[in-house]
Amino acid sequence: MSSENLQNHFKVSVVVPIYNGEQDIPGLIDCLVKQTYSPELTQYILVDNNSKDATGELLSSKAEDLKSQGFTILVLAENEIQSSYAARNKGIKNATGEIIAFTDADCRPQPDWLSQLVAPFSKENVGIVAGEIVALPGKSLLEKYAERQELMSQKFLLDHPFCPYGQTANLAIRTEIFTKIGLFRPYLTTGGDADICWRIQKETHWQLEYAPEAIISHRHRSSWQEFKRQWQRYGRSNRYLHQLHGVDLMRELKPSEIIYRLSRWLLKELPKNTYLLVNKKSLPIDLIKTPIDLVGFQARFTGQKEASLPELAKQIEWLESSEKPNNHSSNRE
Repeated sequence: MSSENLQNHFKVSVVVPIYNGEQDIPGLIDCLVKQTYSPELTQYILVDNNSKDATGELLSSKAEDLKSQGFTILVLAENEIQSSYAARNKGIKNATGEIIAFTDADCRPQPDWLSQLVAPFSKENVGIVAGEIVALPGKSLLEKYAERQELMSQKFLLDHPFCPYGQTANLAIRTEIFTKIGLFRPYLTTGGDADICWRIQKETHWQLEYAPEAIISHRHRSSWQEFKRQWQRYGRSNRYLHQLHGVDLMRELKPSEIIYRLSRWLLKELPKNTYLLVNKKSLPIDLIKTPIDLVGFQARFTGQKEASLPELAKQIEWLESSEKPNNHSSNRE
């Protein structure tokens, strides 16, 4: 089905939190202005989250250029709370759309991204739509690993054992829902996408739908330091969601398990994948998948072990017009 056939009447606000994004902004905006969704129905809200580089100046300059071309674009700043979720809340409060779509500065939406992402909202029970995230082509070992493993793919999150969710790199939510369950937890630094999706599904009748054709490309980590930080953040997220929702914690691998997995890799997986590679039935990155898996697993467990949810991070921000249930800020602990 073409993106033109998926056009509908919804007015959409696209909210993008940005921190130190001067290198990413030109590419992001280039993708946004190429969207096939009607410009008359689209509002772009770019929120500078206390950047230390030239993000603010660049955003202001780009916004003026786009306004002169007929685009509706709003540049805001969230300088009080250093959190992408606080920046998203700032965007939500200034949104005029019936649907709010989220992405990030280092993402590159395909031209029909917004059309495909909004289409499922024609179903009256759909309140959340998660699009797909694919890897931008990369040259480094870890970028190739992430691409091969489809690390950012939303399809895996739909099978989460606790409850499905989508990452805010490619997510859309009906605006009216925020008046019922509140906004993002502004002091949360990771895990807020799962938290808000779970609150919506547990506390309202709205359902989540997957839109595999609503595609965003995302740049993966290219260095071991970035890779470990990413997986440590996943571990912190797991700890926070455990404290907020009762999600199971991951267990630590015993030394004997690590030795077993490395032995299996050396004696079985490596020879097999080498044979497949020689016969052009595998990729070079497959030869070292297991060691990289173990590094990521250990980094994630370290992040989980060292994390503890701050009291402030339990707070839910609300729209001024919303009624705030007395027990809403704690959830499950």
